[in-house]
Amino acid sequence: MKIALMDSGIGLLAATAAVRRLRPDADLVLSLDPDGMPWGPRTPEDLTGRALAVAEAAAAHHPDALIVGCNTASVHALPALRARHEPGLPVVGTVPAIKPAAAGGGPLAIWATPATTGSPYQRGLIEEFADGVPVTEVPCWGLAEAVEHADETAIAAAVAAAAALTPEDVTTVVLGCTHYELVAERIRAAVRRPGRPPVVLHGSAGAVAAQALRRVGARPAPGAPAEGGLTVLLSGREGALPAPALAYEEGRLLRAVTPAG
Repeated sequence: MKIALMDSGIGLLAATAAVRRLRPDADLVLSLDPDGMPWGPRTPEDLTGRALAVAEAAAAHHPDALIVGCNTASVHALPALRARHEPGLPVVGTVPAIKPAAAGGGPLAIWATPATTGSPYQRGLIEEFADGVPVTEVPCWGLAEAVEHADETAIAAAVAAAAALTPEDVTTVVLGCTHYELVAERIRAAVRRPGRPPVVLHGSAGAVAAQALRRVGARPAPGAPAEGGLTVLLSGREGALPAPALAYEEGRLLRAVTPAG
């Protein structure tokens, strides 16, 4: 089995690690776009063009499924990606985990990029899935970029700024950008209030990985031999994991299992 994942940068690491944990025997193809990143500031048309090119590079390796490991790309490019590749290649998008977060019943916050915060797309998800639970949209200025470069000082500043915008009664935080899942514990610590239980965080990586397996008719097998290979594509060229990836447990997991190539 071969699973491909795509993103402009290392935000796909969370979903990649989730796939690796569920199926250590699966071959992985990571298709990144260092020549075109970041995708967030691009027009929807431009972003879709970049995403199609990155997906095409991954598809050339004949994967069984393709995960779009990026919220922004899923918003703008998912219809075009599916039109191009399905039904032959199942394409799995990433959507903020608002529905399971709202099931907890408490006030929730959605941490997302400034471009996504307040967008019709996110507002539509809130309307559809929040089920009347109070929701605060929190713009996280610079956090995705800081995580992408593993800039510890910038990560700390961006997390602190977003935490200051998060109401004290919030019990749940939705991580609305895949990069944020790489610093989940720092986010949890930043939003913890004295005398209150730890805030529950909801990311998308686990659900996306499970959905990819379902789409290819495979079951989780975490005890399978850790023999899965890893191919990294950088704007279509074979290469290695970007150095900042190794600052995170998810990146180190990939390096520990098999060398990049």
